[in-house]
Amino acid sequence: MVELKTDTSIDAMHEAGQVVARALTAARQAAAVGVSLLELDEVAHGVLREADATSPFLGYHPSFAPTPFPAVLCVSVNDAIVHGIPGRYRLRDGDLVSIDFGAELGGWVGDSALSFVVGTPRAADLRLIETAERALAAGIEAAVVGNRIGDIAHAIGTVCRGAGYGIPDGFGGHGIGRRMHEDPGVPNEGRPGRGMRLRHGMVLAIEPMVIAGGTDGFHAAPDGWTLKTNDGSRAAHAEHTVAITESGPRILTAR
Repeated sequence: MVELKTDTSIDAMHEAGQVVARALTAARQAAAVGVSLLELDEVAHGVLREADATSPFLGYHPSFAPTPFPAVLCVSVNDAIVHGIPGRYRLRDGDLVSIDFGAELGGWVGDSALSFVVGTPRAADLRLIETAERALAAGIEAAVVGNRIGDIAHAIGTVCRGAGYGIPDGFGGHGIGRRMHEDPGVPNEGRPGRGMRLRHGMVLAIEPMVIAGGTDGFHAAPDGWTLKTNDGSRAAHAEHTVAITESGPRILTAR
């Protein structure tokens, strides 16, 4: 069931989204050669505490995971696509890092992600990240009243496939509101004109993921959470929480 949010509720979700934006910005600024992933998690946790917000990630335990998620920030490095658990690994020059973060404030949730390179970037990594961001922008542009979920999926998939990249099968965006994951699902590839029609008050987390090697295969790491590319190639992830409104898409997690 899809809950349509009121304009007042969307404003409240924007407040939660801005906590997310501040945390991602702070973690990105803190990321440097020699910094541990646990330290990035603590930076993001500090933003939550300052905002008197809570984490929808910490303790989250979906059916596929062997244990509850133990952190507030997902940090996925190099061939990790999403859901990386922050640990003692220290960032190295040239690492491609994807960070994903959520915040709950006043009963509403925001969710966003970005990718970047620590230290000296490879041109191929910059192109991968740029494509993920371009796919996100295309998906957001299609998120207008009267369009359908398939139009968002098609816009994302067209950018990703056009660049020669893989798309992790079965993973994509989702509705969001009182809970982090709500209906409807938002695939990263699909046919235009298909699926649920978009209405004023729907709020979606739109999140393309791209695999540099061009294949779609992935597997879970031994921790049961981190998803890694089968071919060992690098991956990038971009995400925003977006409200569908009569005046156009409103990015609630804009940084």
